[in-house]
Amino acid sequence: MRNLIAAAMLGIVCAAGWWIASDAGQANAARPPLEGTMEKFKPADQPRPVPELSFITADGARGDLSDFKGKVVLLNLWATWCAPCVREMPSLDALQGRLGGEDFEVVALSLDRGGRNVVQPFFDRVGVRNLAMYLDPQSTAMGTLKPRGLPTTLVIDRDGFELGRLEGDAEWDSEEAVRMLRHFIDEGVRPPRMMKTGG
Repeated sequence: MRNLIAAAMLGIVCAAGWWIASDAGQANAARPPLEGTMEKFKPADQPRPVPELSFITADGARGDLSDFKGKVVLLNLWATWCAPCVREMPSLDALQGRLGGEDFEVVALSLDRGGRNVVQPFFDRVGVRNLAMYLDPQSTAMGTLKPRGLPTTLVIDRDGFELGRLEGDAEWDSEEAVRMLRHFIDEGVRPPRMMKTGG
């Protein structure tokens, strides 16, 4: 009888150990690789839905962040008067050229009050070829997303949840950045929603 109880207890301990190891493995899998300038990226403790955010497109129409649902979005808040923003813009343009498509989009949202009249000459001067123009002349994003400064860049998953953000400029076309973003594109980080069981 004692042997039977001991064997049962051992089975429970082994099962618990497997569950903990499995859970830890999932946690490690959810952790993105953060190297180089991506070390500044701060993953969200608990991913939350990004609030509704509207902006103006290059042709003067209204756009919404929700238009990109189904894609991983790199939302970059910037302005032409912000030196670090200007410095990282070519790398954001190169990143969009490399990864942009059905699964990923760089949304560089300008907070310049002058709107297109300021941003278009800047794009022409810098040689931006891959980024679409998104304008927020009223700086609505500042109140909605509450960045501490510019540039601030958010990674948003396919369902519109913020996965984390990076404050300051970064080399967005670096291999380290591409590796981190491919983690979010290919693997995702949010656990599946709990399924209801029974009545």
